[in-house]
Amino acid sequence: MAQQSSASLPVLLVDDESTVLLSSRMILGSAGIKQVLTLEDSRQVMPLLAEQKVSVVVLDLFMPYISGTQLLPEIVREHPEVPVIVMTASQEIETAVACMKEGAFDYLVKPVEENRFVSSVKRALELRDLRRQMGALKRSLMNDQLEHGEAFSGIVTVSRKMRSLFQYLEAVSGSGEPVLITGETGTGKELLAESVHRLSGRGGEFVPVNVAGLDDGLFSDTLFGHRRGAFSGADTSREGMVARAAGGTLFLDEIGDLAPASQVKLLRLLQERQYFPLGSDMAKVSDARILCATHRDLSTRMAEETFRSDLYYRLSVHQVVIPPLRERREDIRALVTFFAAEAASSLDKKPPEAPAELLTLLENYHFPGNVRELRAMVFDAVASHKSGPVLAAKSFRKTIKRQLNTAPAGKKNGEKSDQGGKFLTLKEAERQHIEEALRRAGDNQGTAAALLGISRPALNRRLSRMRDD
Repeated sequence: MAQQSSASLPVLLVDDESTVLLSSRMILGSAGIKQVLTLEDSRQVMPLLAEQKVSVVVLDLFMPYISGTQLLPEIVREHPEVPVIVMTASQEIETAVACMKEGAFDYLVKPVEENRFVSSVKRALELRDLRRQMGALKRSLMNDQLEHGEAFSGIVTVSRKMRSLFQYLEAVSGSGEPVLITGETGTGKELLAESVHRLSGRGGEFVPVNVAGLDDGLFSDTLFGHRRGAFSGADTSREGMVARAAGGTLFLDEIGDLAPASQVKLLRLLQERQYFPLGSDMAKVSDARILCATHRDLSTRMAEETFRSDLYYRLSVHQVVIPPLRERREDIRALVTFFAAEAASSLDKKPPEAPAELLTLLENYHFPGNVRELRAMVFDAVASHKSGPVLAAKSFRKTIKRQLNTAPAGKKNGEKSDQGGKFLTLKEAERQHIEEALRRAGDNQGTAAALLGISRPALNRRLSRMRDD
């Protein structure tokens, strides 16, 4: 479906010495780069590249049949998206300069120090991902369309803001880097994370974990697992969620509530791709893609020193902010229709239609619980709906009135308490508030009363007083 990420494409090692191929493969494997192809016969390189996509080519220069010096410009010309690392015994400056001019990504002299080799390959993988992401983003912005819209089928929206967000995620989904998803409660952060997993093309599972409220011990056991005897009651070994997400995606929800000690362990997992099960001194390597979500303001948390800044910058390589429902009111009509059909199906009823009066009411409500709150409202209304083709607005009004009556002062229905200078009298404020509610409700007094959190008779009395003044 989606373009394959560099993490899922193999690294190709080309060298006529089998011992070099074996040792290089083992070094990359220990660094978490498991997908590796090897070739001893240089004549097979171009035919293989014509049939098999690879992320990076590591190429020896001096080989029988076809030299690396001949292959390098051909690979760069035919497969410009693939970085080529030259790894050879030649220490001649002229040779290195010539290779770089031909388009080599890096030039390594044998014997190569392990960290230098791994670092070079990882940087090449990052470059490949960046090239792919920029190309995908450019295509989506120019065409103003989604290449894989089916990946977002679980998210009901007609919003242009959401479409732009989807386009960005299409571009970065193949990256092995983390994605941080932020947004208010109920906006659909986990649904978006599932979409990123589908787009990534990863064969492993999507494993969600809510880390809110987990102390450090439970966090470590949940993510990393434990060995038998690691603590009292650990009668058997158990793999954690990181192992379960191998080859797939680990989604950590409510990351803003993670304990400080656990933040250190997560940072180590992100940086080194390694972790230690409880009771074990043997590190395990993880290739799981990590996605995180939070409704917290992490900037505030960092200022309060309750969230590590180094972890934040590591998590937010790619970051998206889901707009609240009140900022994409055009989605309300589609969501009500969808949820009404879903609720009716579960209750074996015929789905009722939402009248214009109800939609006006909902489009003027601020939805502190966002899409989740709207879904609960619709399900409750459909469950209590008796007969007829039209969904009654009564249950919606009751729910909105109850919420408005419990909301903090000055925050009801999203209004601001600041009047911009002039301090209104109570009578002026009431008149302005009622007039605004009527304007939003299209002069429908029942809808306006619901927006104001009062009954219709109460609104009528206030209107009568206003006319008499």
